[in-house]
Amino acid sequence: MNTRSLKLIRDVIINSGKWTAIEISQDSIYVGFKNVELGNPKSNEEMSLTVRFAEDSFFSVFYNNIWDVDFLSNYDYKNHLLSEDVDFDVKEIKFIDFEYLNTYFYNYKSEKSISCVEDFNIHNIRNDFFLLVETKNLAFVAGGNQMDFFTPFERLDDASLRELSNEWMLYFLNYHLKRNIIKDPMCENHPLMYTKK
Repeated sequence: MNTRSLKLIRDVIINSGKWTAIEISQDSIYVGFKNVELGNPKSNEEMSLTVRFAEDSFFSVFYNNIWDVDFLSNYDYKNHLLSEDVDFDVKEIKFIDFEYLNTYFYNYKSEKSISCVEDFNIHNIRNDFFLLVETKNLAFVAGGNQMDFFTPFERLDDASLRELSNEWMLYFLNYHLKRNIIKDPMCENHPLMYTKK
């Protein structure tokens, strides 16, 4: 994906997105998000996005309280396996930003890294791609030499991402034109509804 698409990924997650899943399987890492602004949601659909990293992948989490990372306690070090549901509101998300990564070293007391690469060092990332996510309680970095994006229905490329983002924006505009009886918190609390003074 190009830089413009990575900025769009940030935009569709940042307003209402939640980090909801982490899965590690050998050399692949899957990071799941819900409440993303993609597509035209039906009442029974959850709008989700999964980011997959492969080829020398890694996952590093930064935290102040050990209880915030208890989901890592089930990690199988021998087989490199983990599958956990989590629930964190996303405060910030960036791609390939070393300056932002450096703030994690100062803002958090502890760090834990998981990687199949024996000499992996979070201070010297040599991967082609990485994602940085900050929540209220912790921050993490996930990366690898391959990065893919998936919805429940398809693998995303630049064109399909733009199309799904446009569909959500039309849904948002139609929602506010009709003012549905069924409230959609993503539309009600969207930053576009608040004017700057």
